[in-house]
Amino acid sequence: MGSATIIRTDQDIQADVLDELTWEPRVQPHEIGVTVTEGVVTLTGWVDGYAKKWAAERAAHRVPRVRAVANDLAVRLPTSARRTDQEVATAVVRALEWDAFVAVEDLDVTVADGWVTLRGQVEWEYQRRAADRAVRQLTGVRGVSNGIAVRPRTTPPGPGVAAGIRRALERGGVADTVPVSVDVHGDTVVLDGVVRSTAQREEAERIAWSAPGVTEVHNRLVVGTTPAG
Repeated sequence: MGSATIIRTDQDIQADVLDELTWEPRVQPHEIGVTVTEGVVTLTGWVDGYAKKWAAERAAHRVPRVRAVANDLAVRLPTSARRTDQEVATAVVRALEWDAFVAVEDLDVTVADGWVTLRGQVEWEYQRRAADRAVRQLTGVRGVSNGIAVRPRTTPPGPGVAAGIRRALERGGVADTVPVSVDVHGDTVVLDGVVRSTAQREEAERIAWSAPGVTEVHNRLVVGTTPAG
């Protein structure tokens, strides 16, 4: 006999997001407004750094049944954290140089009014994300646009890649309730199905990107209620 489906209202989700923000040490929850409509969370208010904006967004995504997050938080840098675009650009290049996973010579960095835009190409998705992580914590950064493309030097995925991704999803607990559909077309992976949380959705995408030769992932997974077993 299957367990009963737990229905969570927008008010329940709002309360949980507020609680999660309270437990997130990098943000001050009283600075952030939270509204929820049909499982979509909207964050409003302002914070004094891009890292805090990102941390608030991640905290909201950790709450079960959150379908999406609209991050409308504004970044207002205090005087002590303000830097010229030249200073920010120099700090970005240095941060990328210190990151062992990113070849800075393959990237272009542009800074306008504290907003950093990254372009270029890397071999793996984890390198693209590493570049983002290296930049978003820097003082003076108001936002990051990550336009880095993934261009593997390996051959396109072979016929066994889809099965390998499915096994990895099962090991990671992403496909433990209902199967996740995995289709591979050339160097593109398409994920379809229903997962329990945005964390599972993001983990499924990370797993798909980890397959050799993949240059694009279409993540069509939705957060919802899976059928009772």
